Amino acid sequence: MSKFDAKKVMPRYRAISLVMIFIAVSVVGKSLYLMTAKRDYWMKVAERQKKDSVTVKPNRGNILSCTGQLMASSLPEFKVFMDFVALKEAENDSLWLVKEDSICEGLHKIFPEISTNAFKTNLNKGRKEQKRHWAIYDKRIDYNTFCEIKDLPVFRLPQYKSGFHWEEYNARKRSYGSLAGRTIGAMFGAKDTARFGLELSYDSILRGTNGIVHRRKVRNKFLDITDTPPIDGADIVTTIDVNIQDLAERSVINELKEINGNVGVAIVMDVQTGDIKAIVNMEKCVDGEYREIHNHAVSDLLEPGSVFKPASLLVALDDGVVDTTYHVETGNGVWQMYGRDMKDHNWRKGGYGMLTFAQTLWFSSNIGVSRIIDDHYHNNPEKFVRGIYRLGLADDLKIPLVGATPARIRMPHKNSHGQYDNWSKTALPWMSIGYETQVPPISTLTFYNAIANNGKMMRPRFVTKVVKNGETIMEFPPEVMREHIAKDQSIKKMQTILEQVVSLGLGKKAGSPSFKVAGKTGTAQMSKGAGGYKSGGVNYLLSFAGYFPADAPRYSCIVCIQKSGLPASGGGMSGKVFHEISEGIMAQSLKLDVKDARDSASIFIPDVKNGNILAADYVLTHLGIKTNTNWRGSYLEGNPIWGKAERVGNRCVRLMKEKQYGKNIVPDVTGMGARDAVFAMESRGVRTRIIGRGRAIKQSLMPGVPVKRGAFCIIELD
Repeated sequence: MSKFDAKKVMPRYRAISLVMIFIAVSVVGKSLYLMTAKRDYWMKVAERQKKDSVTVKPNRGNILSCTGQLMASSLPEFKVFMDFVALKEAENDSLWLVKEDSICEGLHKIFPEISTNAFKTNLNKGRKEQKRHWAIYDKRIDYNTFCEIKDLPVFRLPQYKSGFHWEEYNARKRSYGSLAGRTIGAMFGAKDTARFGLELSYDSILRGTNGIVHRRKVRNKFLDITDTPPIDGADIVTTIDVNIQDLAERSVINELKEINGNVGVAIVMDVQTGDIKAIVNMEKCVDGEYREIHNHAVSDLLEPGSVFKPASLLVALDDGVVDTTYHVETGNGVWQMYGRDMKDHNWRKGGYGMLTFAQTLWFSSNIGVSRIIDDHYHNNPEKFVRGIYRLGLADDLKIPLVGATPARIRMPHKNSHGQYDNWSKTALPWMSIGYETQVPPISTLTFYNAIANNGKMMRPRFVTKVVKNGETIMEFPPEVMREHIAKDQSIKKMQTILEQVVSLGLGKKAGSPSFKVAGKTGTAQMSKGAGGYKSGGVNYLLSFAGYFPADAPRYSCIVCIQKSGLPASGGGMSGKVFHEISEGIMAQSLKLDVKDARDSASIFIPDVKNGNILAADYVLTHLGIKTNTNWRGSYLEGNPIWGKAERVGNRCVRLMKEKQYGKNIVPDVTGMGARDAVFAMESRGVRTRIIGRGRAIKQSLMPGVPVKRGAFCIIELD
């Protein structure tokens, strides 16, 4: 007989089932209640416990000169805010009321342009409306100012208790101010995005990768929890030489001011590598000052004028249609060519008459060059233009700057009837002397650089490598675009003629008594678009392109100046700037063997300036001069080490490291060179102006005093 008594057990099961059903219904009902009636309340609770993920910006990489000097770097900037809800939840409202006057007075001292009452009115409005992200000050501030604000009452409390919080930005600062500004580039301040220049071209390398963090409330404290850490950007090492860039800018600006020019361009290129050592784009602004506004050096598609003539004659030489013994008749300076007058610049003086092949370039004869080209290519202009293409003048140089454009050199085209539809009878002779075509200055310079490099055409290089944490992660080696733009004998002949242009012809002002220079002048009338060449006042493009030293070329250089009205002379104006640049570069880079200056009675010891003694030690060591030091470091890898230099007898230099003033204290720059003095000041946020040359002897700001916001210092050099 079964012991199971259904009459007793089943009621129990029914009771348990009813209880479980009741519990289930209660849970479901409660859930529905929370999801509907209490949804808003619990969503607010959750919001207080966790905040959405936010993007963390990485540190942007630096832009360095070819010698490792900082040309652009990132410094932190901040925008400060109040979270009045957090202040209330932390029960610090009463503390705020007590300290409000002190806070506003402190803010007024930091920002004198805004009154205490204005700060009080603004903050009271935010507190009344219980704003969670209320701006204390509507502009970005630097780190020192941020620290001053953070030290005010209430603000110095932990963030979750005070409500004081901030947004951090990477502000872009250029150590050398506007030097090479269009090339280095700039950022949109509000968005921290690149605008132009190398900043834009290499933005993907410089900007790094964003990180992600979120905030979670743990034990009544908000903690930042990193989901993905940011990856800082890498540094790029440019080809720009700070000294050469500064020299080129000053030379161009001085000439523009003297002749009242409109635009001045100068580019310096290393012959062997194609490295751009300096690039200048000065333009006259409405206030009469000259600044870099556009990338004229890489974007100006203008008719180059006479600097194009060597390309025309090189094509003729290379094709073998003429040689250097060729003579051409130029008459009295005016020559009829298909119904138009071709004129030489001295036509009012009776012209040049019979000229040799070389003399057509010496004296920049329009008639001579155009007759040579027209006589041998008139029936086949395509052959001439293909020759120009062969020289690389029309190549896309792939310049990493906004606005860079390849040259536009028109190729003759025949229609189905065998007639030229884009070519006139006068197109060829005028193209041969630099009209009927558009070539930016950097393309012209690349051609001259190829001549200096024995026919090897190098692509202009702006960046040599990418560096991160002291290690090279990417390199950009010199790139050969064309191994030979012409036959070796053609190049040699053109090299000789270009040297003669400077020594015997119209390019004498570009020359130097200390070394040989080769190049070509250019003076071209600028077209005014649809108005042509004769609409109102005449504008001129004045150029000189060449290289130095001519017997062992190291640098090529082009100078282009745009000006209105006469006088206008490529040789006399642009050639003068070329002369100053070449003389300055050769003086800077002059290498002497110190051993040659020594004898048994004396030893040559240079005069060493105060400043970066790490750099001084590097130079002295390579000169074979003994140094006494109380520090360790490597010039090629380390940061500046500041100190003083003292001569010890006539055999040694003592380099002494000195403790420097803090980042918010005006430094003592007396005894330093201009470069070190400017760096020491501007790294502390002090704007500078240099007067004179040599070593710093006087500074307008007293050393040792705190750096004030917007501080400006005049440094006098001896």
